[in-house]
Amino acid sequence: MILLDSDVIIDLFREYPPAKMWFDSINDGETMALSGFVVMELIQGCENKLQLKKLQRDLSFYETVWLEAENCEQALDVFTSYYLSHNAGLIDVLIGMTAVTLGVPLYTFNEKHYQFVPGLKTLQPYLKTS
Repeated sequence: MILLDSDVIIDLFREYPPAKMWFDSINDGETMALSGFVVMELIQGCENKLQLKKLQRDLSFYETVWLEAENCEQALDVFTSYYLSHNAGLIDVLIGMTAVTLGVPLYTFNEKHYQFVPGLKTLQPYLKTS
């Protein structure tokens, strides 16, 4: 399973060339997934119903995965421990803990948002050009 963060899926939706090349190189049998919290972030970026409908169509190609209820207590512990010291974002903790509990890396360029999540491995899937 390849679990994508918001920044990576946005690059794919915008057809950013390095993201497209990386995506095209992935084995067809590999499951591409988004945390349900990433989906919520994407929905939050919609400005009207037309954008929302387009987003829903685009998202239909990706599996949506959720943090299991029994792991929410662990996510709360991480959030409590790192909110003040690292300015931990609530949604970032939930996305990071989803990856940890699934035992998969999170494909992201926002490594700073996740550096404090214990057991989380992050990967940058392609090179960003300026």
